[in-house]
Amino acid sequence: MSFNSAFVAFALLVAGVVGAAGLLARRSAPAELPHPAGWALAGRELGTGRVAVLLGGTVYTAYTVVAVPGLTYSTGGFGLYALTYTLLLTPVALVVLPRFRDLASRHGLVTTADLALARHGSHALALAVAVTGVVAAMPYLALQAVGLEAALRAMGVSPTGATGVLSIVVVFAVFSAVLLPGGLRHGVVFACFKAALLMGTLAVALFLVARHTAGPRQVFAESARRLAADHLSLVTPPSSYSAYVTLALGSVLAQLMYPHLLTVALAARSADTVRRATLALPLWTGSLGLFAYLGFVALALGVKTPAGHAELAVPALLTRLVPHSPAGLLLGALAVAALVPAAVISIGMATLVARNIYSEFFNPTATPKHEVRAARFAAAVLTAGALAFALSLPPQDAINLHLLGGVWIVQTAPAVGLAPFTRWFHHRALLVGWAVGMAVGTAMTVRGGFASVTYVGIGPVGLPVYVAVTALVVNLLVAVALTVLFDRIGVPRRSEALTEPGGRRRKGSPFAVRVD
Repeated sequence: MSFNSAFVAFALLVAGVVGAAGLLARRSAPAELPHPAGWALAGRELGTGRVAVLLGGTVYTAYTVVAVPGLTYSTGGFGLYALTYTLLLTPVALVVLPRFRDLASRHGLVTTADLALARHGSHALALAVAVTGVVAAMPYLALQAVGLEAALRAMGVSPTGATGVLSIVVVFAVFSAVLLPGGLRHGVVFACFKAALLMGTLAVALFLVARHTAGPRQVFAESARRLAADHLSLVTPPSSYSAYVTLALGSVLAQLMYPHLLTVALAARSADTVRRATLALPLWTGSLGLFAYLGFVALALGVKTPAGHAELAVPALLTRLVPHSPAGLLLGALAVAALVPAAVISIGMATLVARNIYSEFFNPTATPKHEVRAARFAAAVLTAGALAFALSLPPQDAINLHLLGGVWIVQTAPAVGLAPFTRWFHHRALLVGWAVGMAVGTAMTVRGGFASVTYVGIGPVGLPVYVAVTALVVNLLVAVALTVLFDRIGVPRRSEALTEPGGRRRKGSPFAVRVD
C-alpha cells in the first residue's frame, strides 16, 4: 500500500470536513450575550434531530468503533457485552435524562455538580462530583487521540514519530480553534458530518466484505475455528455471565454519569425532545453491531495486529480491503469521528471547572461572560493536557486509566443519578460513601492489574463482577447506613438549594441563572 497517497487522502478529508463544518457552524451561530447555558448547552434550544445526532455522536466515539470490533476480534462473543450495554442504555436514559433536563431547566442548572448542590445543599459534595467528573473524563478524552493513532498506524505512520505526532497535534489544535469558541452549537454541526461519514464508511466496508467473503455464515464459522485455538468462543460461557451482565450494567451507569452525556441532554428544548432523541440510540447500536461484525471478519480473514493492539483490527482490515487513497478516506472518517466526542467531553469538563471550581471557590462574583471565558480557556487546557497524556503514554496505559475513570465516575451515581428522584440520603453520608467507593474501586482495580473484573466471594463460592459495580455497592451500603445513623443522632441536613421562579437565586444557591 502506498503510504503517501493514503496519508494525503486522509489529511485532505479531515481538513475539508473541519473547514466546512467550521464555516457552517460560524454562519449558523446566533448573536447573543455570553452565558454558560449558551456556550455549554446551546441555549437549551436543540430539537430532536440535533439532540439525536449529538447524543449518538457522543456515546459512540471513534475509540468505540475501533475498540468494540477489537474486542470481538480478541475475545469473541464476550466482546458483545458492549452491544448489550448500549441497548440497556436506551430504557435507562429514557427514565433518567428527561428528569435531569426538567430539573435543570426549572432551576438554572448547567452541570452535574449543580444538580448535587441543588438537591443536597452541600458544597463539598458538589466539589467531589465536579473533581470526579473532570478526572474521570480526562482519560476518556485521551482515548479519542488513541482512536486517531489507530488510523495512523494502519497507514504505516507511527504515532510516536515526527509525522504522526505532528498530524495528531495539528488536527486537535485546528479543531479546538474552530469548534471550542462556539461551544456546543458548533459541536452539533460537526456531529452531523460525523454521522454521515461513519455511516458511509460502514456501508463501504460491508460492501467490500461481501465481495471478499462467502457471507456471515462463513465468517462466523472461520472465526469460531480461530477462537477455539485460543480457548475462546463466539458464545459467552456460563462462568462469565456475571462479569458480562455487571460490565453491561456498570457501563450504562458510567455513561449516564459522565458530564458530557448530561451536557447533551440538558441542551434539549424539552424533556419530550430528550425522550424522542433517546429512542434513536438503538439505530446507533445497530451500526455498532455491524462494526463488531467487522471484528469477526478481520479474525476470519487472518488480519494480524501487534500484541496488545486489538483496536487496530478494523483499520488494518480496511487497508487490506481497499488500496491506497480510498483507504485513507475511510480512515479519515474514523479520525473525524474522534473529534465530536472530544469536543463535547472538553465542553463538559470545562464547564465543571469554570462553574463549580473556579467561580465557586476562587471568583464568586464572576459574571456569566467571565464564566464563559474561563470555560473556553479550561477547555483548551484540558484538551492539550489529554493530548499530551495520550501521546506520552502507551495506548494500553491510556486504556487502563480510562477503565479506572469508569470506576470513579460510577461512584457519583448516588449523589447525581438518584438526585432527581429522592432526597432521602444525608449529604454527609453521600460524601463518605463516595470517598469509600473511590478508595475501594481504585484499590481493587490497581491490585487486579487494571482488570475490569474482580472475583467477589468467599473461598470457592463467588462470581466475577465488574469492579465499578462492586465499589458502587459498597458506596451505597455506606451511604444508607450513615444516613440512618446521622438522622438518628440528629446530625443536621443541608436545605435543598433551588431557585425561585424567574431564575433568581435563593440564598445559598450559587448556580442559578443570573439576572444582571
